[in-house]
Amino acid sequence: MTEPANILSLDAERPPLRVDIGGVVRVGGGRISLDLVVEQYENGMTPEDMVRAYDTLALADVYAAIAYYLRHGEEVRAYLDRRTAEADALQMKVAGERPSPSRQELLARRREQEKADAATGR
Repeated sequence: MTEPANILSLDAERPPLRVDIGGVVRVGGGRISLDLVVEQYENGMTPEDMVRAYDTLALADVYAAIAYYLRHGEEVRAYLDRRTAEADALQMKVAGERPSPSRQELLARRREQEKADAATGR
């Protein structure tokens, strides 16, 4: 009788995760982040749904990324928390440098654009 070890390759594979130049963990060869895969998984999306929604993902890569998340939950959660904190800090910085326009300013811009469109016949 043949041993199972001779039939199946049971070597550990690296997860299909990579860190891009900006420090973001990406899944597979595309631009989909681990953040997005974990968020969608936690919101109840299946790996099959993710592959349909994001055509650059491979099903095996999504399952492997989720398996990595389930095995390394604390590390992944710390990474996600750090990314959220960085995004919040960047949003605060941008908001401080360029305050949001008031409703009146937005309406004035809209009126000006409508006038410009009417003048050009759009």
